[in-house]
Amino acid sequence: MSLREKLGLKLLHQLDPERAHGLSIQALKLGLAPLHGGPVQRARLETSMGGIALHNPVGLAAGYDKNAEALAPMAMAGFGFLEVGAATPRPQPGNPKPRLFRLTKDQAVINRFGFNNQGIAEIAARLAQNPTAIPRGLNLGANKDSADRADDFGQVLTQAAAHIDFATVNISSPNTEKLRDLQGKAALEDLLGRVTVANGALATPLPIFLKIAPDLTDAEIQDIADLARAAGLAAIICTNTTLDRNGLASAQRQETGGLSGRPLFEKSTRILAKMRQATAGEIDLVGVGGIGSAQDAYAKIAAGACAVQIYSAMVYQGLSLVPRIANGLDQLLAADGYARLDQAIGLSNTLAQALSGAARVLDGVRRGSGLLLPTEQEAARRAEAAALRAQIARLEAEIEALMKRCGGKQPWLNMPGPRRCARRG
Repeated sequence: MSLREKLGLKLLHQLDPERAHGLSIQALKLGLAPLHGGPVQRARLETSMGGIALHNPVGLAAGYDKNAEALAPMAMAGFGFLEVGAATPRPQPGNPKPRLFRLTKDQAVINRFGFNNQGIAEIAARLAQNPTAIPRGLNLGANKDSADRADDFGQVLTQAAAHIDFATVNISSPNTEKLRDLQGKAALEDLLGRVTVANGALATPLPIFLKIAPDLTDAEIQDIADLARAAGLAAIICTNTTLDRNGLASAQRQETGGLSGRPLFEKSTRILAKMRQATAGEIDLVGVGGIGSAQDAYAKIAAGACAVQIYSAMVYQGLSLVPRIANGLDQLLAADGYARLDQAIGLSNTLAQALSGAARVLDGVRRGSGLLLPTEQEAARRAEAAALRAQIARLEAEIEALMKRCGGKQPWLNMPGPRRCARRG
């Protein structure tokens, strides 16, 4: 990080967070922010996300450039792709201020913006007027007072489609009342079906992404994975902000809203890994949440991501973080002997499975050679006893079921062999 960037961040951190956010957008528009000069380009970093070719896998997460005001300068910051928005059909002021909070001790941010934006007409006009050399997508939202939120997503998609490379269905913001209800199986199936219809009506249909919350059960993850495959989605973004506040040290930790930044890293990465398993690697995944270094980005890729997105970490590390992550990721991949990024996707899941298998083999060898410790021997005896009891219970249940089919009699007692009575009915 340059001295200029350090001084700029220090100045911004003296201001109200939302005002600082607005000034950072203005600085970009005026050419005052230090920029890399274009996307970081390394052959090893080239990847594909939802069928879209990328120079590198590091993207801008939605929420920073809500109104697509800084497209040109952000395309020069080193990113491989951009996502702007969320956009709603009509302009929306969002929730009352204050609604953005820095949690410096935790390297985190809490926001409760509530989809504040200038509306899709204004945003689509800026997208049309500002083409970029790197892919960009739009985060689709719904107006808070909409009578039909599913229809809102389709409206935004239709109006912006000609000027974007992908669109993200955002059902995971915690700051719009009942929006996360759309993650339920029935509601999500209806929503995706209607977005698919709107997308199919376009002259050139777009890759459709889905952005999910980190606060999901395993069953909900599987439901979303199944629906995403059925709908033919191109990618799933894992994840949005969290409502969890465990382990935070900053005074602002009790503010309502979605938490992003460093504390989200482990939770979002676990969801990512589970989604990788739930989709069997059939849908591209984008890793978001707590990324602040090349090592973090590498961990997301190893968990199953083909690309990553950052936002909150830039609040503390500036825009120079983008090329640092991309170049650092290139070095990490090279150090591990990978010629291409896609060779490392899902690596941690594969290793975990291999280690689990190796552990089972080792345990069998130790058992067979009498190398178990006394405590392990006792645990093994208890496990074997429990397994025997379970087997006896299953046999008793089978005998009871057989007797019911034979009218309560036991005809096998007088039979010469292991014959069974005929099943009735």
